[in-house]
Amino acid sequence: MPELVEIVFRSGGKVYSFDPNQLQLKVGDEVIVRTSRGVEAGRVVVANHEVPKEEITTSLEKVIRKVTASDRESIARNAKLAARAARVCEEKVEELGLDMSIVATEVVFDGSKIIISFFAEERVDFRKLVEILAKKFRTRIEFRQIGVRDEARLIGGHGPCGRKICCRTFAGDQQPVSIKMAKQQQLPLNPMKISGLCGRLMCCLKYEYEAYVDFKEKAPGKGTVVRTSRGEGKVVDFLVPKEKIVIDIGDGRQIEAGLDELETAKPSRGRRRKKRKHG
Repeated sequence: MPELVEIVFRSGGKVYSFDPNQLQLKVGDEVIVRTSRGVEAGRVVVANHEVPKEEITTSLEKVIRKVTASDRESIARNAKLAARAARVCEEKVEELGLDMSIVATEVVFDGSKIIISFFAEERVDFRKLVEILAKKFRTRIEFRQIGVRDEARLIGGHGPCGRKICCRTFAGDQQPVSIKMAKQQQLPLNPMKISGLCGRLMCCLKYEYEAYVDFKEKAPGKGTVVRTSRGEGKVVDFLVPKEKIVIDIGDGRQIEAGLDELETAKPSRGRRRKKRKHG
């Protein structure tokens, strides 16, 4: 079977598959690869692994080499150039009166172009800005308009949990988040409480979603009468993180019980016992 490695190019960025080119790579290794943007430096997030041939639908670029000391010097020079380009760009944006915010500036590894990511509510005519920067830095200038989620991913920050925001921390963390996920977890549908720094639904809503769906499919529905060694009562709530249900056993008393404590099996949802027809 073909062997692949998975690589990212920035924190929280999309994960791309590459042919390891007979190199034995481990998680965290820095490598040089060729992409549609040119030659770039990336970081391995999934080491060498085999996949079925039918899962590979496009030709894969090969890893050129592991990052060398000379490569690190080039990366450092590019970082300085990117910082300088960002300052100049921000000055020119203000001079030209453009309604846009510069979020990130990067120079691809081979120096063939400078990529500037910006946020703007509307379309922006930045042709004059491109002309000025191309003349100043004598290289290709590429502008990319990004959304609020990508803006948060590039800038970073800390969520209400005190940890670095998920989209910045976890590679490939770009699956959509829906209000259905918040409802399934019985969270308050208050935008202030379930929105992240970007103003959109928090990425972490999707992490426990499958656990809630799975538990509720196995657990008795609310209102179901169940029996345990501690008494009989109705299911009134779910404690999914603890993998338990809350049972009201009467007289204002409630108990918590795991599914393995129930003495009567819960009938499968959607399966109702059919009444026999007589005669």
